[in-house]
Amino acid sequence: MGLGNPGERYSGTRHNLGYGVVELFSRSSGAGRPFQLRHSCCAAAVCRSQRVLLVQPRTFMNLSGRAVAELMRRYRLKPAQLILIYDDLDLPPGWLRLRSGGGSGGHRGVQSVIDTIGTGDFVRLRLGIGKPLSGDSASHVLEVPPPPERELLDGAVERAVEALIVFLGQGLEESMNRFNRPP
Repeated sequence: MGLGNPGERYSGTRHNLGYGVVELFSRSSGAGRPFQLRHSCCAAAVCRSQRVLLVQPRTFMNLSGRAVAELMRRYRLKPAQLILIYDDLDLPPGWLRLRSGGGSGGHRGVQSVIDTIGTGDFVRLRLGIGKPLSGDSASHVLEVPPPPERELLDGAVERAVEALIVFLGQGLEESMNRFNRPP
């Protein structure tokens, strides 16, 4: 599940990197036709002989837990089967970090998921966007980055798709070893 905010107003913003990863993964894996659930837009794919459900919540970021809860109920999923993909202020632009479990790190979308499903025991793929040089974080995450930074973030989205493919084929540890480092 790639986190983001729905609508054109948020397209291309730092906060929608999770959406970008799901879109690129969907294109590169030949995912099936998208379908709608109440709180999500989904597509099914097969990657490394595994069935994968690619998901973009249609709730706003701070209500992402609703989409996760709906999916977990509908498909009888366990938290360990969830990979949450999202932007992270605490990582420099373009960096990736995979890990399993933990808290929200102040990310309200992640906190919504933890609060809704009652656990943080799921895999996270974080894409660094860096902290703002001035101003508040809310404005920073909702801005479209300037071209030099956009290139870094686009590269991170591509590497995130690669990291997911490695994760599906070789597991979390191998994916972490290969992708948890500077770009």
